[in-house]
Amino acid sequence: MRAGDCVTAEALVALLLNDMRNDNSTHRVIQYLRHLAAGQEGGTRLPSVRALMRMLGAGPVTIAAAIRRLAEEGLVDARPGLGTFVAAPAEAKGPAAADLAWQTVALGPTRGSTEALAELALVPTPAALALNAGYLPEDLQAGTLIGAAAARALRRPGVWGRMPPEGLHALRAWFAVAADSFRPHEVTICPGTQAALAAAFRALALPGDPVLMESPTYVGALAAARAAGLRPVAVPIDESGLRPELLETSFRASGARLLYCQPTYANPTGAVLTAERRAAVLDIVHQAGAFAIEDDWARDFSLEGSAAPAPLAALDPAGHVILVRSLTKCAAPGLRIGAIAARGAALERLRAARLIDDFFVPGILQETAVQLVTAPAWERHLRRLRTALRARRDALAGELRRAFGPPCLAHLPAGGLHLWVRLPEGVSDIEACERARRADILVSAGRHWFPAEPPGSYLRLSFAALAPEAAGEAVARLVGAIG
Repeated sequence: MRAGDCVTAEALVALLLNDMRNDNSTHRVIQYLRHLAAGQEGGTRLPSVRALMRMLGAGPVTIAAAIRRLAEEGLVDARPGLGTFVAAPAEAKGPAAADLAWQTVALGPTRGSTEALAELALVPTPAALALNAGYLPEDLQAGTLIGAAAARALRRPGVWGRMPPEGLHALRAWFAVAADSFRPHEVTICPGTQAALAAAFRALALPGDPVLMESPTYVGALAAARAAGLRPVAVPIDESGLRPELLETSFRASGARLLYCQPTYANPTGAVLTAERRAAVLDIVHQAGAFAIEDDWARDFSLEGSAAPAPLAALDPAGHVILVRSLTKCAAPGLRIGAIAARGAALERLRAARLIDDFFVPGILQETAVQLVTAPAWERHLRRLRTALRARRDALAGELRRAFGPPCLAHLPAGGLHLWVRLPEGVSDIEACERARRADILVSAGRHWFPAEPPGSYLRLSFAALAPEAAGEAVARLVGAIG
């Protein structure tokens, strides 16, 4: 180009694109995004990460790093799950924020932090490797089957009308058969198991009461128990689940009348309570005159070919065990369907708690669930799902053991969705989690999963969202982040 020639916007974009293809540095990506944002109104949507990768030939880490830099400068507004937008000028962002300090006084103390739970619910950017989620990725979800089931559900009369508070009889009957220990009238349908757990903690104990919980345990259960005003009491577990002698001591020392446990493929460790311990745990619960909330979320994720052990509830005709079961986990995150089953006065308390929450689960969701689980293709979906999950588990576990040594993963879970990884001595799980996030790999810090002080530094990694061929890259990023 000769001196004095006029450079049009189109020519400048072409030059930048050509230069970008030859040099994919973060600086060049930033310059290109600056040019796109220049002169645009606040709220204008910029190209997606995938589109920028195609246009510029840059990798996802480079694109994400450039977007983060510009977001820190206030030039762009990155909204997870929605896209990247030109930020509004500072003077255009509205009047000065109101003074809301009075709310701190009016609200009083919090009932526990939900920060760890919010991290799990975060929708990742396209460039991120999300190993922190507790749901199936889109490629393993029953999306096509759910679509067909929803179409059939829409043809059912009354699907948009009022539903019985306890749920549709057909769906309750399916859960009762699947649980092999309850009758349909003892089952209540819930909008996912998190809602079931929240209702159970409120219904079965009073604020200030102790609740025994496995250590480590599901962070969502911890959050729900604390929100209900309960005091979690840690009961250590090993790869065979709850240790009966420590459970008995904990009941005696705390005076608790409520236990939360995951006897089958516990989250986060994958532990399975052995047959001998199941009988011992149930006997201890009986002797304490207590309730046990059995979270049976992972029953459909048996990965070794054999069926999962029968629920603890199947051994308990006396009504001590409250069973919680999920359909969401093995179908899709948006199909918010779970169930809670109980007998006697506990059933009435649970139904009352659920009624206060939301009256009933929408009929379209319940009918879709019925159509889904009664279709011949449902069992085929579960078989394919287990095969895929087993391959993903083995690939990630193999890469982790090669990178950190066999002691990092002493126990390979026979089911579930997660690996419980011990970090090297002196490595902080919180710092490792933050450094991993900056490298676009999302993991969950282990300390959030303990009701009391953690005995070591751990990460919970979900293998479900990671294709086997991506395991090497994920662990390489993790090694680079941990240092």
